Amino acid sequence: QVQLVESGGGLVQAGGSLRLSCAASGSLFSMLAMGWYRQAPGKQRELVASITRGGSTTYGDSVKGRFTISRDTPKNTVHLQMNSLKPEDTAVYYCKATGTINTYWGPGTQVTVSS
Repeated sequence: QVQLVESGGGLVQAGGSLRLSCAASGSLFSMLAMGWYRQAPGKQRELVASITRGGSTTYGDSVKGRFTISRDTPKNTVHLQMNSLKPEDTAVYYCKATGTINTYWGPGTQVTVSS
């Protein structure tokens, strides 16, 4: 069983930066992939970024070149560095861990970007 808790969200002006963190209660070593997703009001949850156990990364088209995902396996933590934030980045950001059998989600953290 893995429990995930996101932190680092908040209110920031357009053009600013935030760094989200996802801390896991269990080991992330066995997870096939870790990811960040977001959901804005009235919209579907969408992929922001993911990183596999081997270190391969994938980014949503809208965040490429602005966001960077990284993982600190010994610390069971995954980060999302968000730069050049835009108002359209406003959403609840969720951390996801994909295992061989189960998938785990964190409760989410709110990111609000003001114009």
